Amino acid sequence: MTSIDTIVGELEARFDDIALEHVRAWKQAAPNRLAFGCLPVFAPREVLWAAGALPVFVRGGGDRLETIRGDAFYQSYICHLPRSTLELGLLGHLDVLDGMIFPNTCDVIRNLSGVWQSTFPQHVVRFMDPPQTAEPASAAAYLHHELTILYGELCALAGVKATGARLHAAIADVSDAHAAARELAAARCEQPWNLPIDEVYLLRRAADSMPPPAWTALARAYIAAALARGRRPEDRIRVCLVGAFCEQPPRALLRAAERAGCYIVDDDLTLGVEPCGPDPEVGAADDPMTAIVLAWLRASRPSAVRYDQHASAGRALVERVRHHRADGVLFAAPSFCDPALLDQPRLTRVLDQHAIPYTSFKYSENTGQFQSIREQAGTFADSVKLWGTA
Repeated sequence: MTSIDTIVGELEARFDDIALEHVRAWKQAAPNRLAFGCLPVFAPREVLWAAGALPVFVRGGGDRLETIRGDAFYQSYICHLPRSTLELGLLGHLDVLDGMIFPNTCDVIRNLSGVWQSTFPQHVVRFMDPPQTAEPASAAAYLHHELTILYGELCALAGVKATGARLHAAIADVSDAHAAARELAAARCEQPWNLPIDEVYLLRRAADSMPPPAWTALARAYIAAALARGRRPEDRIRVCLVGAFCEQPPRALLRAAERAGCYIVDDDLTLGVEPCGPDPEVGAADDPMTAIVLAWLRASRPSAVRYDQHASAGRALVERVRHHRADGVLFAAPSFCDPALLDQPRLTRVLDQHAIPYTSFKYSENTGQFQSIREQAGTFADSVKLWGTA
């Protein structure tokens, strides 16, 4: 069995590879391979993979990059993600990508698609607007149409034929990765002391730019090695982390929260690559593109970037808290992130109704000081342990 230190070392090397040299190596290993960047939080991974394109989530430069050129494109009251993403592009770190897909996550990412198209004309740029309507027939038809066009364009670019068989094979690969992700989530829920958040986060971030079968094998190797540690649980509370689905917090922030007295047993950090899987009502003999569409429409979790006509997000959060046996919720949102910050009041209202304690703080991807956040998380943990409320 591979040692945990070896696996974590590999994960850290991948995480620190902001120039995407591992993606370049994958492309060079076989002819006609493509790599497409995807901005949070929606990416049709199965469609990209079926066309022979590696889906590569681009989540900014984090605290590993000083943003200078990118700052010239945006005002100071805009989140850091587009600025550091542009910095990566202007430094040539994203040259290995053949194109970029920008979902309609928010005004900033929507506008970034236009900036990117004019700044990097060598890239194929596609803007995708996932359906917001709650009416299933029109939403499914619209998304099916958009993904079919994208699939045809990608296959033409890769020089392969757009077939249903390729889609079926891609669905199988991504479904296996989803199964491994569920195993990881279950192991983390049961033994968070053996699967600390910063390691789990590294593993899930590796899924951003690895072929699904390779990540599946790596994830299962990590789970086996982590569970074999035999660490003892500590006196910490269990929490769900909410709001960090786009601009990512530094790893040091995640470590600070756990060391302050919390086990983070659930989060939305890598929303967009987490499991949803093909819709169970669609069999293998049916149209595979329909399976992909219905999986996203029916099985993906509610989030701040999707219209929630039936106010299901609050109920879903309560269910996640109960499923993970969490003692409370940490709301962690990037500064100036309108979707996350505007979503908090409706979620906290539901948590209040169910007497679930919570606290909140803001961060930036390149923030290096977390003492105040550590003190706040520690105070929250002590309050929950002593009095059962924040």
